[in-house]
Amino acid sequence: MGRRVLVIAYYFPPRPGVGSLRAKGLAKYLPEYGWEPIILTAALPEKPESRFKVVETPYPGDVTAYWKRKLGLAADKGFQEQIGIPRALREGKTSFFTRRVITLAKAFIAYPDDQKTWYPFAVSAGRDLLKMEKFDALISSSGPVTCHLIARELKARYEIPWIADFRDLWTQNHYYPYGSLRLMFERRLELKTLALADALVTVSEPLAERLMSLHKNKRVLVIPNGFDPDDVAQAPLTKEFTITYTGTLYEGKRDPALLFQAVRELIVDGTIDPLDIRIRFYGEAPYWLEQQVRHYQLGGIVGLHRKVPRDVALAKQRESHVLLLLSWDDPREVGVYTGKIFEYLAAKRPILALGGPGGAVAQLLRETGAGIHVRSLEDLKALLKSWYKEYKLEGEVKYKAQWEIVQKYSHREMAKKFAHLLDEVTRGILGK
Repeated sequence: MGRRVLVIAYYFPPRPGVGSLRAKGLAKYLPEYGWEPIILTAALPEKPESRFKVVETPYPGDVTAYWKRKLGLAADKGFQEQIGIPRALREGKTSFFTRRVITLAKAFIAYPDDQKTWYPFAVSAGRDLLKMEKFDALISSSGPVTCHLIARELKARYEIPWIADFRDLWTQNHYYPYGSLRLMFERRLELKTLALADALVTVSEPLAERLMSLHKNKRVLVIPNGFDPDDVAQAPLTKEFTITYTGTLYEGKRDPALLFQAVRELIVDGTIDPLDIRIRFYGEAPYWLEQQVRHYQLGGIVGLHRKVPRDVALAKQRESHVLLLLSWDDPREVGVYTGKIFEYLAAKRPILALGGPGGAVAQLLRETGAGIHVRSLEDLKALLKSWYKEYKLEGEVKYKAQWEIVQKYSHREMAKKFAHLLDEVTRGILGK
């Protein structure tokens, strides 16, 4: 039996999202490196796989849902939707006053995050586990940051080695939505909370540098997210030259307008036959996306599909000639990986990355050869022209990634790095 680590993660399969996949990767692959993980998480909508050791706690719902119920609204529907704000306004045109009121309300009721109602249940369950069984270390993975507050309480009581893992930063998050007053109090809370941590982990070098600038005496390491090696598979490609996107879109931030413009111009000048190309989106189809498709006259080419189960999304990725990755168009995104890039790596198809400053995403694509990051219209048109020519001659766009390098971004490699860090922090504590 390996040494045991309690992993505090609010998200765990079958909950969706990058956080759940990171926790699942630890649960699945840490045992290969001598560590037995037990996952402490909030109540799940359905039971996880039996091979994982998961402790679920009661969860009364997030604070936003709590206040919706107090106001007589449905907890599972948006506030603006229920008070009658039209869809077009909800999707980017809501008044400044309305947005400001909502932000100010959340600043008070959701401090430090929406999941703070989970804290007493998780702390109680964690204490029971640590009293009844021997654990050698803790890992807390955020968001939400409530996970770190839970870990700090357990660390303070039981003096157990603790690694705090940040998929996104806390008060240094470049999309921190609240004002300076809350930031002042929350920055103090972050410093106080993490003062007891033995090591901090985040997903990229730029984010690690920011963490080190605030937590000056802490050891900070980079452990990227990854893909599950068991998700790696190939499938027959579609007949058409197909570009696929799976996930959420945000107008002006994670936006395919540049692709639409490039494809439209290549069709108009005769470079691409419109009968040959398909662009597919799987996820919610926002109003503005429908408008863009009409604006660029791509109604017969762009398919807008509902969100599909993850296994279906993976199958759609594998059969595509190119996978579309849309980054937030913000220079502060330089250190951020979208979780989608790791899912795409498992599909073993060329990745077309658009938007954003490049940064960590562009570096990963260059390092692995798994795709190309493009920022200008002319560069995008040249790349699409090249890929389309290859498709017409060879029947596919060749996948040219260096697989031995791609595998550095697997969940197995991620777990290996966490295991090495766990070995170090436990030796450090035991050796004092």
